[in-house]
Amino acid sequence: MNGLLFQLPKTVTKSNLKQAMQQAIEIEIATIPVYLYTYYSIIRVPDQSGIEAQILTDMKATQKGKKNKKTDAQLQEAATQLALDIMVFANKAGALIMSVAVEEMLHMSLSSNIKNALKPPYGGIPELVGKTPKVWPAYLPGHIPGFPINRGKLNKEQLHAFLLIESPLPFTGGEEKGNAIEYTTIGQYYDMIIKCVSDDLKDSDFDGDAPQLVPGKGYYAQNNIDTVYYDKDHKAQFPNDEHSGGLIHVKGKKSAIHAMHEIIEQGEGASFEISIDGKKDKIVGDHLTPTGEVVCPLFPLGSGMTNPLDYDDHGAEHELSHFDKFLEVYCTIERKNHELNTFLNTKNFDFTKYFVRDLPTNPSTSNYPKAIQDVSNLTNAIYTYIFVMAEACYKTAGHKQYEIFMFGIHKSMIWLLDNLCGTMAKLSYTDSHGEKQAVAATLEDYDFAPSSSPKSQIIDLAGIAMASSSIVSQGLLDRIKDLPDVPLEAYLVENNKGIL
Repeated sequence: MNGLLFQLPKTVTKSNLKQAMQQAIEIEIATIPVYLYTYYSIIRVPDQSGIEAQILTDMKATQKGKKNKKTDAQLQEAATQLALDIMVFANKAGALIMSVAVEEMLHMSLSSNIKNALKPPYGGIPELVGKTPKVWPAYLPGHIPGFPINRGKLNKEQLHAFLLIESPLPFTGGEEKGNAIEYTTIGQYYDMIIKCVSDDLKDSDFDGDAPQLVPGKGYYAQNNIDTVYYDKDHKAQFPNDEHSGGLIHVKGKKSAIHAMHEIIEQGEGASFEISIDGKKDKIVGDHLTPTGEVVCPLFPLGSGMTNPLDYDDHGAEHELSHFDKFLEVYCTIERKNHELNTFLNTKNFDFTKYFVRDLPTNPSTSNYPKAIQDVSNLTNAIYTYIFVMAEACYKTAGHKQYEIFMFGIHKSMIWLLDNLCGTMAKLSYTDSHGEKQAVAATLEDYDFAPSSSPKSQIIDLAGIAMASSSIVSQGLLDRIKDLPDVPLEAYLVENNKGIL
């Protein structure tokens, strides 16, 4: 897509609603590799004794030559406490970011449900394959302002980009990229689609029997093993509340609008303005300014270090919106580093280095050595196959759809992609200059050849990777062989209903 996350129409009308829904789908797809890449940079369970020893060494080094330096006992106590804090925060930060990635996959499915339920000429089969950005950094065309989005490790710069993506309020600054409709938030874009559906369509413009990913079949779970973390009291915490939303069967205008409101609320959450006696007033806790800057007060208002309106639902069990999950991670880093630099009388002590891998920014498979290229190609092929299988789910229904999703997509995400991405993030190689370089899963679209099925090509890639690297095991190959065999173009479609 030439470095652009999505191309937007000038306005959303009946004549371009099909295009607008496809662009909405691509918005959701484009965030997935970005959030996953950052997730795999986090060491969620560090070696506590190892990082404590390194923290103490580094703290002692900061005190050399200082007149009023801290005592060894003070530094030891601080190092012990920081190591404990990291054990909780690293796990929590990873869980929060993965919980957003899970909901972005849900949003892709909700938008796809809407597009497939819309009768021609307003809708059709969602296009999910080959929609990952091809050039990085990528931009949101039409967004005022434009800003670069990278596949990068966890740090404040990366989190700032996440906050701009999910921002509930417009901001200024940056640069313009792309020639498209001028909009200020993704929520505003969905609002334009909602207005078109509400004003211009009838329920008869929808086909509720078209294949969709619907609730009640176990397709979506709010949490998985990677979204759970444990607090300082060792109690399990689940970032995605079971009542915050899920799959919606789109049958008409009401359910389509409901699905889009769910996407907006989970992503952007509540407004950062409140009305008091008819007058608007700002919440003075953590927030993004009108110029796109992040503000993290050292003593924020609100219960539990959050704003009263941070949540994307209003029930007894609150769940933070995507924006506020990222804001919590960002401001925790900001406050902890401020606390440490004040204690040590330093300026640049950053505690994230003890649990974040120094992954490259926007890596490409072609830049890796041959052995790592082989593993990367396999990883990218499995990543792409997830979208191949997801698209197939909108071309068939019933048992075949269930088999593809439960034995294909679930297995690929949980067992295969997670295993390979996590393992690749631990690798390194020595470049031609003798410098050690970190490795990460590039999460690029793999270009399957039309001559054979994607599954057969993945099996071949696994064999090549096994010959090049010990990280691809026979057990992993056996799991690949158990995947359903979904061809790229083998699903015949008649009247927008799967007939396989």
